[in-house]
Amino acid sequence: MIGRLFLLFTLLPLLELFILIKLGTVIGALPTVLIVVLTGGAGALLARHQGGHVWLRIQRELEQHRFPADDLIDGLMLIVAGALLITPGILTDLAGFSILIPATRRPMREWLKSRLARMMASGNVHVSGFFS
Repeated sequence: MIGRLFLLFTLLPLLELFILIKLGTVIGALPTVLIVVLTGGAGALLARHQGGHVWLRIQRELEQHRFPADDLIDGLMLIVAGALLITPGILTDLAGFSILIPATRRPMREWLKSRLARMMASGNVHVSGFFS
């Protein structure tokens, strides 16, 4: 776990910085900064838009007395996408946009559901309610 956090918080930003510096030498500093700012802004708007749709689906499912599992996972994924998109960098933007697109989010959601199911079956994750 510590190794993964090290990679996430140390090596990923260094890789992003390296890519941004290389991109800046090819297209210039101002266009590189504009790309970072525009993708961050556009990504935040798209995440908000997609999040609104997910929120409406969650409400609809709850009104019909169904548990909105897929929509809750989508909501969590959209929060992650928004965080990735406001983080400066090309790789994080690509990852964030790939989560925002419903066609690519669906397989990620299914993978995440199967992973959570395996973790629950092995006893690594325990699910309980307020009154258990």
